[in-house]
Amino acid sequence: MRLSTTQRRSIAFIVTSILISLGLTVEAQRGFSQRRGGEDRFSGNIRLEGNQPYDGRFTFVRVSYQNFMSRRNEWSHDYPVGERHFMKILNEVSLVNPYTETSNVLALDNPELMKYPIAYMAEPGYWMMTEAELAGLTAYLKKGGFLIFDDFRSPWEWGNLELQMARIYPNARWVDLTAEHPIFHSFYDINNLDLIPQYFQNYGTPKFRGLFEDNDPSKRMIAIANFDTDISEFWEYADTGIRSVSETNEAFKLGVNYIIYALTH
Repeated sequence: MRLSTTQRRSIAFIVTSILISLGLTVEAQRGFSQRRGGEDRFSGNIRLEGNQPYDGRFTFVRVSYQNFMSRRNEWSHDYPVGERHFMKILNEVSLVNPYTETSNVLALDNPELMKYPIAYMAEPGYWMMTEAELAGLTAYLKKGGFLIFDDFRSPWEWGNLELQMARIYPNARWVDLTAEHPIFHSFYDINNLDLIPQYFQNYGTPKFRGLFEDNDPSKRMIAIANFDTDISEFWEYADTGIRSVSETNEAFKLGVNYIIYALTH
C-alpha cells in the first residue's frame, strides 16, 4: 500500500517519539525533581558542553544572558537534554540533518551568532540586554535571524520581553497568532492551538505571539513567543513518561514547524 507524505510523516513521528520514550530512559531514573545534563539554575553554576565549530550543518543555538535580578541562570532551563531530544526528532522526520549530540550556547554579542539562522531563548522574563548585546541582536535580526522565546508567564514577564525588544523596535507590535498562520503549517498541519498542552496547568492557556518585519503580519516573522507555556519542558522530559506521548508530540510538532518556517521564509 502506498502511503501519502502526510501518513509517512505521522508514522515516522510516532515511531521516533516512542523510541525516545523507550531508549533514553537512563537519565529518567534520576527523577523529575532533579535537573539533568548541564543545568543547575539555582546554584548559578552551569556545566557547559563545548560548542560545535561552525561547518554549515544545522546546529541548535541557545542564547545565554545575564540575569541581573539574581545569580540564577534561567536561560539554561532544560539544557542540554531538551534540545538533544528535539534535534533527534527533527533529524528523523526531516532532511534538515541537524547535529543531534551537540548544541551551542552563545551570547547575543558573540559574533559567532551571525552564522546561525535560528536562536532559542528560555525564560525571557528575566532577560536584560547590555548595550553590546543590544547591538548584536539588532544586527542578527536585520541580517535575517529568527528568535524563539519559550518558557515564561505572568504579565510582568511578558512586559519585560516587550521592553527588551522595544529597544530594537520602539514601535514593535506583537500579534496573537491563530492556527491559520503559515508557521503552523510549514511541516505539520496544526489546526487547533487549543490542543497544545500546557506543561504546568496553573500557567494558564498557552498563547503564541509573533513579531513581524515592519509590524506587518504579511511579511516575515522575525520572532515567535510561546507565552504562558513551556514547550521545551516537554522536549526535556519526553523520555520519562511524565506526560503522554500524544501531548509531547504536540510540543515537538511546534518546534519542527518553527525550524522549517524559519529556514524557508
